Amino acid sequence: MLKRVPKHIGIIPDGNRRWALEQGFNKQDGYAHGISPGFRLYEMMLDYGIKEATFYGFTRDNNKRPKDQRIEFTNACVNAVQKLSGRDANLLVIGNTESASFPSALLPYANQRIPFGRGLINLNFLVNYDWEWDLRTATQDREIASSDISRIDLIIRWGGQRRLSGFLPVQSVYSDIYIIDEYWPDFKPQHFHQALNWYQHCDVTLGG
Repeated sequence: MLKRVPKHIGIIPDGNRRWALEQGFNKQDGYAHGISPGFRLYEMMLDYGIKEATFYGFTRDNNKRPKDQRIEFTNACVNAVQKLSGRDANLLVIGNTESASFPSALLPYANQRIPFGRGLINLNFLVNYDWEWDLRTATQDREIASSDISRIDLIIRWGGQRRLSGFLPVQSVYSDIYIIDEYWPDFKPQHFHQALNWYQHCDVTLGG
C-alpha cells in the first residue's frame, strides 16, 4: 500500500532506436514497438488512481533525424493518440501546430483538452514540442503554451539517459526523476512499481 501517489507523472519513453538495433531491426522500426507499452502503462496508472500523465512524443530537435525515422515516430504518435481517444481519458496534445512537422491528423486534439469516455485521467502528449516555443508563447499570450498542464510530481525516463531533454521545463521545476536503464520497448510492470516505491522515499519540500 503506497502512502503517497503522485498526482502527475511525466513519461520519457527513450531507447526505441537502440532497442531496434539490438533486435536486428532498422532504427526507425523501434517506434512502432513503443505503442503497446504505453497502453499497458495507461492501464496501470488508472489502477493507481493517477490523475494526470504526460508522454513525450517528439520534439522540434527530433526532426533533425533522417526522414525514415521522422515518418515512423510521427506515425507512432498519431496511432497512440487516436487509439487512446477511445479510452476513458481527457486528451491534450501540445505542440507547435504552425510547423509543417506537426501531424495534421492530430490537429483536432491540438492545444485543447478533449474529453473521452469517463475521463478518468488527463493524458497529455508532447508532439512537435519545443520548450523555447512553449515559453515564448507567454510573451504574446501572457501564459505558456502548456499552461493547461499541471506541475509534475514524478518523471520516469527509460533508456538510461539522465537528462530532461527539454521536457516541460516549467512543470518539471520540482519533479523527482527516476531513471530506468532498460529501453522503452522493453517496458515491464515492475518498472512502474519500482518508480512508485522509490518515490515514497523522496523528500518533497517544493523549496520549503
